Amino acid sequence: MKATFLYGAGDVRVETVPDPVIQQPTDAIVRTVRACVCGSDLHPYHSMPHSEHGNPMGHELIGVVEEVGAAVTSLRPGDFVIAPFAFQDNTCAFCREGFQTSCPHGGWYGTPQTGGLQAELARIPQADGSLVKVPDVDPAGADPSLLASLLTLSDVYLTGYHAAHMGRVEPGRTVTVIGDGAVGLSAVLASRTMGAERIILMGRHTSRTDLGREWGATDVVAERGAEGIAKVMDLTGGEGSHVVLEAVGHMPAYEQSYGVVRPGGVISRVGVPQYEEAPIGFGSLFGKNATLTGGPAPVRAYLEPAIRQVLEGEIDPGRVFDRSVGIDDVPAGYAAMDAREALKVMVEF
Repeated sequence: MKATFLYGAGDVRVETVPDPVIQQPTDAIVRTVRACVCGSDLHPYHSMPHSEHGNPMGHELIGVVEEVGAAVTSLRPGDFVIAPFAFQDNTCAFCREGFQTSCPHGGWYGTPQTGGLQAELARIPQADGSLVKVPDVDPAGADPSLLASLLTLSDVYLTGYHAAHMGRVEPGRTVTVIGDGAVGLSAVLASRTMGAERIILMGRHTSRTDLGREWGATDVVAERGAEGIAKVMDLTGGEGSHVVLEAVGHMPAYEQSYGVVRPGGVISRVGVPQYEEAPIGFGSLFGKNATLTGGPAPVRAYLEPAIRQVLEGEIDPGRVFDRSVGIDDVPAGYAAMDAREALKVMVEF
């Protein structure tokens, strides 16, 4: 099969490697229908040291089950499934409490042991707990826009949803979303579905913020830093935002977050932090009685209702994909996202 590997910063290669096989009785093998490049894939794309051994890439996938291990009971070959970006047993205490990304029997894709999902075939550990069937959809004949929206449920839309969920977005709230990438736009859409009264999107790429407006953003702030904070404070009558959803992961975005959150408000982070220390003292969180929350999205906790919303046409998160490539052109997809020529790249098989 063909699969994607990263050999160092900017060095993405598609190689032919052996097909994955069942290693544990709880595994399944899935043939990929759609995969994609994530904004978080760009972090190692920028910084990974050169290696003689490529690192497998990709953690978002929809596909068809090819084979299941002897202990798998809820799936069979031919099932059309969504794979969340982390695998889990979905039965442990943390999974039952809705934090599947902390499952002690789970883990992450994109490692030499597990492999990546930007590939023609994938081995899915803990298949019963990790794969969710999509009812009554034949991917071979499905509308491409439907497949795109279902693919976002493996990560990007439900990461935005998780930000809003952890931020306790509800009717009457003012929400500020920091970042106009695919996750930030997804957070806008999720906040709208939760009934937010006002949604301020901080971003300066018009093609992206236009989609944000279509999805429910009532205001767009292109300014950054102190100027951006001042603009949001002006829009909110000097009070700030009840909820701030940070979808970037860099320190300036965090600084904007505590700059615009109102007293008693919530900052919910889902941008993977590219820093180890951040202010939490009187001038940032403490003085405002602000809450800091967020983390890796437990996508598995949200999948069934989100699938229903997509199938019933309530949400169309697949619009974040603005470019499609085949497996051989995945390196070009990385380059396009890195150059901001594409918002999010889909890989079609």
